[in-house]
Amino acid sequence: MLPTLFEFNIGSLTIPIHTYGLMIAIGFILAVKLMRSLAVREKISPDKIADLAFWCLVSGLAGGRILFVITRWEYFSEHPMDILKIWQGGLVFFGGLIGATLTALIILRAQKLSFWRVADVMLPGLTLSHVFGRFGCFGAGCCHGSATDVPWAVKLNSELVEPALRNVPIHPTQLYESFSLLLLLGILLIVFRRKKFDGQVALTYFMLYPILRSVIEVYRGDSIRGFLIEDVLSTSQAISIVVFLAALGVAVWRSNHPRAR
Repeated sequence: MLPTLFEFNIGSLTIPIHTYGLMIAIGFILAVKLMRSLAVREKISPDKIADLAFWCLVSGLAGGRILFVITRWEYFSEHPMDILKIWQGGLVFFGGLIGATLTALIILRAQKLSFWRVADVMLPGLTLSHVFGRFGCFGAGCCHGSATDVPWAVKLNSELVEPALRNVPIHPTQLYESFSLLLLLGILLIVFRRKKFDGQVALTYFMLYPILRSVIEVYRGDSIRGFLIEDVLSTSQAISIVVFLAALGVAVWRSNHPRAR
């Protein structure tokens, strides 16, 4: 765990470089590069995709932060300025996904671009950026696992780690998800090359990521993610079920109506 990579001084001012913020920045840059490359193959303007990616990043960070603040409202109500310290970690992925998706729908409608074609271009990039985001989570200490005695257990210690689990061997769930997302990215790129209808890549993501996330949730140890059924069904698992079923239904419909926008 390394929340701050290094610090540099400008006069009397000390500027820290946080692992979380740096990983998000690296992930975004690489994601945009991948999106632009896929956009060319789909004969979509790479510049429009890059602009859309920027606004999705902004709205995604806002949505993810808002949901995170809601889950820790007792703390943030007493420390409101800390809400802005997003570089220190603290995002809920599904909140970010909702924010980014709504923004994309609005912009694509205004520009009269096909939602499904653009989604196929952007979802592999989102997956790549998510890989680096989880590395950032590992550095910050958030989204951590439960106690375990497996050989690869790690010890984390930050304000984002549950007090009872600080310096205790836990599952490195952030790394579990990062490596699982790399596998998912490979699958999405294969589907992209072989897709039979627009939206197949995006819908593959929305079917596979919920499964991936639900499995990893079993090993999570942070209580702020919340439960709909205590110790049985977490909030993210419940959202995952809804997303998977919705994506499966749309995928069946799209496969039978491939030309629908």
